[in-house]
Amino acid sequence: MRIDLSNVSDVNFSKSPLIPAIIQDYVTGQILMQGFMDQAALTHTLEQKKVTFYSRSKQRLWTKGESSGHFLNVEAVYTDCDQDSILVMAHPDGPTCHLGSQSCFGDAKPSLGFLAELEQIIIDRKDADPKSSYTASLFAKELARSCQKVGEEGVEVALAAMKNDNNELTDESADLLYHLIVLLQRQGLSLADVVARLQSRH
Repeated sequence: MRIDLSNVSDVNFSKSPLIPAIIQDYVTGQILMQGFMDQAALTHTLEQKKVTFYSRSKQRLWTKGESSGHFLNVEAVYTDCDQDSILVMAHPDGPTCHLGSQSCFGDAKPSLGFLAELEQIIIDRKDADPKSSYTASLFAKELARSCQKVGEEGVEVALAAMKNDNNELTDESADLLYHLIVLLQRQGLSLADVVARLQSRH
């Protein structure tokens, strides 16, 4: 069940004043960290749109990022079927773990989440030196070049499949996805826009 300020009282704190809260990257699906919330922490999280826990060591409400600046910006909050644990989907500002990694769970992440990471890498390299970045060189050229690359890679994907060469098919599909993301970015669109359209057709 999705939780907001109108139904926050539905969350069950009767078993324990502190319930577990799992934080998930809204874009990549990666689990970032786990903490505990009391009702005040949950309400503060919903009001401020910043993940806030009850810190057992500090004995007070603690907003993740209040010292580091690495806030967890709330997109949506859900409770489980028993209403006694919480899932927060958030956009992280920088690494979540105090050790400097993106997640407190290390490299554990869904493999398809890498597409979102790749999209961010492409965004970050848009304005780099075209001489040192292939991605930047694509953005520096005319739009027609990106359109051409998507067309070429699409044909190569089809040819690889016709040859029953799965290794080549995988390589060419990777090239197609990369160039498609570049083209979408050039047009002010993202993978999320494409996924939303697919969802609307489902």
